[in-house]
Amino acid sequence: MQKYLRTVHFLKQCWEVFWRFLILGCISFGGPGAHIGYFQHTFVEKLAWLSSDTYAKIISISQILPGPGSSQMGFAIGLHKAGLAGGIAAFIGFTLPSFILMYWLAVSLDLDRPDKWLLSLTYSLKLLAVVVVLDAAINMFSSFCKTRLTVLIMLLSVMLLVLHPSFITQALVLFIAMLIGMVSSSKRHKDQVALTRAFKNLNWPPLVLFIGVFIVSIGLSQQDSLAGLFAIFYKNGSLVFGGGHVVLPLLQTSIAEYLTQQQFLFGYAAAQGVPGPMFTMATFMGAQWFDSAPLCGAILATLGIFLPGFLLILGIHHSWQSLTLHPKFIGGSTGINAAVVGLLVATLYNPVFVSAVHNYSDLALVVGGFLGLRLLKLPILALMMFFIVFGFLSGS
Repeated sequence: MQKYLRTVHFLKQCWEVFWRFLILGCISFGGPGAHIGYFQHTFVEKLAWLSSDTYAKIISISQILPGPGSSQMGFAIGLHKAGLAGGIAAFIGFTLPSFILMYWLAVSLDLDRPDKWLLSLTYSLKLLAVVVVLDAAINMFSSFCKTRLTVLIMLLSVMLLVLHPSFITQALVLFIAMLIGMVSSSKRHKDQVALTRAFKNLNWPPLVLFIGVFIVSIGLSQQDSLAGLFAIFYKNGSLVFGGGHVVLPLLQTSIAEYLTQQQFLFGYAAAQGVPGPMFTMATFMGAQWFDSAPLCGAILATLGIFLPGFLLILGIHHSWQSLTLHPKFIGGSTGINAAVVGLLVATLYNPVFVSAVHNYSDLALVVGGFLGLRLLKLPILALMMFFIVFGFLSGS
């Protein structure tokens, strides 16, 4: 009887996690920064599922690890509440609304043979993408490039990626930046926490799975198949530091031969206007890429891009407090974050700006949208409506 009651209680917990996150997935507009506020209000202040201190530490680790920051936070909250099943329930609930919307867009629109209204919509969303990526780059520069060393890492990253844009260059830039950060940290800090204390509490099976699938994905990512599709999105999800905007440069070099620039940028821009995680741009891209089986493509791309971050959360769930205090871990993360800003700046130039801005009118609209976002604090949804209306009125 007690076993039955425990099972019923566990299922009720999982169901509550699911529907709480489902509601948030329907209303959480505004990107990762806004999601932090929604989670704080719901799970810390209203429901008291976790303390403010624990929540702050979850935010910290989600910023350091690769993967979708707000979704990792949701997964960690679900994990804290109801174990692994709770983490999965949180992911499904929070992601499902945006997955459905992005999939519907992917199968409803023909971007290869667009009607006039679709051309206007695409034109509008491309210009919106310039504003959003520029704003993200400035915010990330302010957060991650506070010293001469980090500014230098950022500038060198931009230079290398503009001269030789490729996935290999991106991976090397991130790796070298991590090494520079770790070496520089040893000069500035004394060891505060023994690294062995963090290693002692690591959950190794998820970490081994994370590394193993990543190695396999490098080989499979050259294949034009469902396995290759999953591999590309998994590989990119493993290297994304800094949130949804940063996946843009990584994906752009990986799937350029499978999607047109119009499909790619439309999926990115559309992800700004739906609630929930921005990483569901993978849903759109997977369905567009594998149009013979769009639902399979959408599901595999979505799972591929989210899975690495969740495996890492599972792996360090019991040791992240020690890791976030270790100077070499902090230094490596600092170097990576600076390089990530460089990735975003390089992508802002090409393909985002180059493919969207063709004349002074386009440039003026981008400047106006940027001022509206930065000075008037217009929400992304309102800005998107403005760009769409302008696109239709201009007949572009």
